[in-house]
Amino acid sequence: MNQEKLYLYTMDMKYVRNLHSADDRVQSVSPQIHKSNRPFVGVVVICGEHQYCIPLDHPKPKHLTMKNDIDFTRIFHDEKLIGVMNFNNMIPVDNTLVKKMNIKINKNDSPETKAYKNLCANELDWIQKNQDAIVKKANKLYQMINSDKANNNLRKRCLDFKKLEDVLTKWQANKKK
Repeated sequence: MNQEKLYLYTMDMKYVRNLHSADDRVQSVSPQIHKSNRPFVGVVVICGEHQYCIPLDHPKPKHLTMKNDIDFTRIFHDEKLIGVMNFNNMIPVDNTLVKKMNIKINKNDSPETKAYKNLCANELDWIQKNQDAIVKKANKLYQMINSDKANNNLRKRCLDFKKLEDVLTKWQANKKK
């Protein structure tokens, strides 16, 4: 597998819920907790034998003071914090589970949609400029979590990548039936 240029993708929500059932730290999209219309947006990188989607999130006040770390990166545009990447929450995917986002602004888009697409375009610009560092960080974290090199705090913050890869394998087998 070759690493392609990073783009923004949305996820198959049934698959995300399936992962959440296996590891409740997977970012939920459950309607019961008012996150049903939040798209699961991320970038896809290659870690080991698998593709992984690193989720993006809106910045929260706590992110202003947090420092970038092995499992977390802040995204800036014009020196303003516009998003964060949660490497600790990256999930295994395949091409059938991700869909490239259309961030091209159309004349019929609502002002809210235009603003969101602009935000996504700015995030994507930053991501593509920092692609090598992002791919390197994702792989380093993946290796640490799957070996004994991660400390307990980091391990608690990160999803169980191998366990989720098993979910992906079962998902793929069920799709072939």
